[in-house]
Amino acid sequence: MSVKIRLQRHGKKGKPFYWIVAADARAKRDGKFLEKLGTYNPNTNPATVDLDVDGSVKWLQNGAQPTDTARALLSYKGALLKHHLMGGVNKGAFSEEEAEKKFQAWLDEKAGLVTAKVDGLAKAQADAKAAALAAEKEVNEARKNAVAEAEAAAKAEAEAAAAEAAGEESAEAPAEGAEEATEETAE
Repeated sequence: MSVKIRLQRHGKKGKPFYWIVAADARAKRDGKFLEKLGTYNPNTNPATVDLDVDGSVKWLQNGAQPTDTARALLSYKGALLKHHLMGGVNKGAFSEEEAEKKFQAWLDEKAGLVTAKVDGLAKAQADAKAAALAAEKEVNEARKNAVAEAEAAAKAEAEAAAAEAAGEESAEAPAEGAEEATEETAE
């Protein structure tokens, strides 16, 4: 029986969620499996991978072959590195303590990289939010200026109309007086 370490799809349409399992190669994709080794959620940024590293190494040592995607996930979490280091321990190249020390150093470095990516994403999101807020403030200022200009224009128009009306009234009053004066002189 050949064993594969592969992904088993769960979740709903458009929102996949995977289990990382050790299964018989002849079993269906979402069918019977031998052991659940972890989970993989590609919907988050960065993707969330929870993996039983020791269980994965045990299956790798027993000859299980990971699929391409499962190999990438095992590499991401360090299971392939630990398997490689355990091979060195079995050959007598170095002790198990040295292998564990190397593995822990790699894990610490990897955790730093993941933290840096998360911080970078949070900073980019905050910058985008600040830029959107600045653009919105600019649009609001432009809108306020346009409203103020429209109000000023309307006020000036009203004043001009009032002045014109007042000018017509004053022009009509002397004209009436002139008509009366011309009538009086004509008589």
